[in-house]
Amino acid sequence: MAIGLGSFKLHLQEQFSDRYELSVTVCHYPTGCSKWNPIEHRLFSQISRNWAGKPLRSLDIMLNYIRGTSTQSGLTVRAACLDGTFAKGQKVSDDQMLQLNIEPLSVCRQWNYTIRPRPAIPSEATQTSEREKVIF
Repeated sequence: MAIGLGSFKLHLQEQFSDRYELSVTVCHYPTGCSKWNPIEHRLFSQISRNWAGKPLRSLDIMLNYIRGTSTQSGLTVRAACLDGTFAKGQKVSDDQMLQLNIEPLSVCRQWNYTIRPRPAIPSEATQTSEREKVIF
């Protein structure tokens, strides 16, 4: 199950943009339009050809067919299985959403945006009061 869009944005902000101090531009295809995604056409059509008519009896067999996909133009595929238990139904509060540093793009503002790193907040340990400052 995919994570919700709010959770995706929160994790992208905290785990990538803030951590590595990078801006990330995201462009989603609107619902029902992913069939026009050229990457999906290049990738999934080749995977389908690779395993055509072959029974997919286990996850390992399926992963091996995906990993074995390549094209003459140099497309190669890497695939991995993420083992583990993932939390369902995580909610992102309105307050958390307001704290995200999101800038909508001019085209399709509801689907396309840039997430920029938030300014680092100095910890209390590094802050000094006026009395603690030494003037030379």
